[in-house]
Parts: sequence; C-alpha cells; structure tokens
Amino acid sequence: MAESLEGKVAAITGAASGIGLAITRALLADGATVVMVDRDEPALSNLATRLGPATIPQVTDLLDSRSCDAMVPEILEKTDRIDILLCNAGSYIGGDLVDTTPAAIDRMLNLNVNAVMKNVHAVAPHMIARGSGDILVTCSIAGHAPIHVEPVYSASKWAITSFVQTMRRQLMGHGIRVGQVSPGPVISALLSDWDPEWLQRMKDAGALMETQEVSDALMFMLTRPRNVTIRDMIVLPSNFDI
Repeated sequence: MAESLEGKVAAITGAASGIGLAITRALLADGATVVMVDRDEPALSNLATRLGPATIPQVTDLLDSRSCDAMVPEILEKTDRIDILLCNAGSYIGGDLVDTTPAAIDRMLNLNVNAVMKNVHAVAPHMIARGSGDILVTCSIAGHAPIHVEPVYSASKWAITSFVQTMRRQLMGHGIRVGQVSPGPVISALLSDWDPEWLQRMKDAGALMETQEVSDALMFMLTRPRNVTIRDMIVLPSNFDI
C-alpha cells in the first residue's frame, strides 16, 4: 500500500525544469513541501509564485563550490529538516570524445558526479541524526550500458550507479533509503545536444518519454512502506532499442 508524503519536506535539485519540475508538481500534489533548488533565480521565483506556498525557492549553483557547499545548510535554515533529497540536476555531452572539450568534460563530471556526492555528503549527517530519510538520484540507462555515442555521459552515470549502491549499503542501518531511477531518453532540455534529425526520428518512432513517466517512477519509490527500498528503477520508452 502506498504511503502518503503529506507533511514531508523534499529538496529537489534541477527543479526549475524537466524531471525536477515534474516531480516537484507530484510531491506538492501529495502534500509535501518542496524546496526547489536551481541556479535559475527568475525561473524559481516565477514557479514558486505559480505553484503556491508549499514551494520554497533555493538558488544554488552546483558548479560553484561555495554555493554547492552552502545548499544543505541554507535549506535547513528555511525548513529545519529534509526528509527527501533528490539529486536530479545534470548535464549531457554526446558524440565522439575527440569532438568535445576538456572544459565540457569537467563541467559534466562536476555536475553529474561531484555535486551529487557533495550533496549526499552534506545531508547524510542530518538524516542519520534523525534516523530517517530518502535519498534518490536521477541516473540513466547509460549507467547500465556502454552507450558508444556518449562516452563521457555514460562514464558519469556508471560512476553514480556505483556511488548510489555503495551509499545504500552504508546508510541502510540508519533508517535511510538510497536509490536511483534510470530512465531512457526523456523529452527535455537535456537532449538539446542531440542531432535534430536523430531526435525527430526518435520522437516519430516513440522512443522518447515524457518527464511525467520518470516522475511517476520516483513517486512509486518514495511511497513504498519503510521496510521496502527500490534500489534502482529502469524506465524505458517501449520502442527504445538498447
């Protein structure tokens, strides 16, 4: 039986668009308070006004070390607790490795891997002290298969799969559930790097998902009884051939 998230406090990174915005809406509908974390201050302000008083904007640039380090303390000043942390923010690089740049590689690994580790490092003592919590990470099918057209992205997601599953085992004795959702291609700004013709072919073939599909998976994970952990949920478009 699904458990209600009424009264829970969730912090979502990358909340101003895409999967982050979809899960924000779902959590609000289930009675949670949502701290929307993003670097886009105007978007956060606008969304907080539209979505209502149960949303709390938190302007954080995860690629800025000081801003990233301050995220969890600033959230706790606003809410005094974090029941759910969803590390969702990420970036994408596709194509051959030789066609990218060292700066782009640094940006992706810092956002997709380092920021996630630092966010979990920051929130873990708080959740351990409370003896409860949920930590979820938006991973990818690329964290389970060597996608030859996206070596940097795939490497970042393989790293996250390892990190999530080791942290699950470290924190399980403290009443904290740790898991990840691993979607296939989702229609969002993250695919702006894709070749337009290839993207259109994928859309026409039904090989892309909407953000709502990933949000539904995350809500399923969060609403299981506390004696159940969904360690990873792979969600694919039915016509995605991998």
